[in-house]
Amino acid sequence: MNTDISLKRINKLAIPALIAGIAEPLLSITDTAIIGNIDTNATESLAAVGIVGAFISMLVWVFGQIRSAISSIISQYLGANRLDIIKNLPAQAIGIVVLGSILILSISYPFAKQIFQFYNASGVVLEYCIIYFKIRIFGFPFSLFVFAIFGIFRGLQNTFYPMIIAIFGALLNVFLDIILVYGIEGFIPAMNIEGAAYASLIAQISMAIISFILLVKKTNFSLKISFPFHEEIPRLLGMIGNLFIRTIALNTALYFATAYATDYGAAYIAAYTIGINIWLLGAFMIDGYSSAGNILAGKLFGAKDYKSLIVISKKLTKYGIITGLIIMSFGFLFYNLIGKIFTKEDLVLAEFNHVFWIVLLTMPISALTFIFDGMFKGMGKMKFLRNVLILSTAFGFIPTLLFFDWLDYKLVAIWIAFTIWILARGIPLMIKFRKLFYPLVKS
Repeated sequence: MNTDISLKRINKLAIPALIAGIAEPLLSITDTAIIGNIDTNATESLAAVGIVGAFISMLVWVFGQIRSAISSIISQYLGANRLDIIKNLPAQAIGIVVLGSILILSISYPFAKQIFQFYNASGVVLEYCIIYFKIRIFGFPFSLFVFAIFGIFRGLQNTFYPMIIAIFGALLNVFLDIILVYGIEGFIPAMNIEGAAYASLIAQISMAIISFILLVKKTNFSLKISFPFHEEIPRLLGMIGNLFIRTIALNTALYFATAYATDYGAAYIAAYTIGINIWLLGAFMIDGYSSAGNILAGKLFGAKDYKSLIVISKKLTKYGIITGLIIMSFGFLFYNLIGKIFTKEDLVLAEFNHVFWIVLLTMPISALTFIFDGMFKGMGKMKFLRNVLILSTAFGFIPTLLFFDWLDYKLVAIWIAFTIWILARGIPLMIKFRKLFYPLVKS
């Protein structure tokens, strides 16, 4: 069974995946823009959204790795033309991860104060963190459910339905944010930071409902859990375990960045919040081609078509870098306007503009890293991904942050550390890919 790797096919996968991929960062970036423009305690509220957003993103990324694991296995079985063998696997996998998410919710909810004190939050910022978190955390199981279903569709080489779900969720979130944060005079009181949290929660629940309906209606997979466990469950859990450890290393970097920015002061964490949300938005836009790599690499690897695997890596690298350069150019073109979308505070704007150029420069660099990261996930090479991220965090991000913080570079230190970290993740993946597959094609 030949796999189409033309530009048209790549874009057919990448563009919907790009749109779907920005759903989660768009939820956060919408909260950031709207909260940053409220009339009462805007800076403290923005800081709280950034801190809680960092923690919830950590949870979603750690446990949301089921998407990549499910996608990898399904795409490999699809490439080998043996899809009927794993019909009961997705339901079992989703059941495991949703139960795990409910356990995490029940553990973290009572300790909200202690969690955000660990992030150096205090005073009004800590109070707002607790309020925002105790609402938004209830969306966590729904987010993981959506991620898992996205993984099923991706494994089936379908990124269209995840795009539809993501567009609906993002638009609903923006609509509810405006209504609930600012209120409607005479009808709905302004709820400020609580309104932003409820808007995100309702959007996540709605996305989960639509995901369930589309999965049942449009695929042959059922969400009815049957026993015994499928023989691929141990491999799936092994992948999730490696990605779990990998993502803890990833979020260690995010924790250090958030904690240091918080320690610098409210204006710094607010500026960092804007920067990290823009970086995540750009990263997920680039990740559209990474998702195409994930989907196609899994299928080609399952079919043992190594020559096409090399061809697709070259094409995706080129398209990803071009996308990164476009995002970077757009950012520089509107450099002095972008920050004003998120805040009116002069001090916050000054700190943001001081580092935004570094955020933009990371975009084409990130493209290389994300493309190969996605391909390795598709091929199920989770152990190597785990090791690379642990080493890049321990010997790249943290020492760089500590050194430039010692020089009192503050937010500049954080973004230099992110740049080194992205490079330290991407270069080993490119080298490993060449060593694995170029000899196979020659032989």
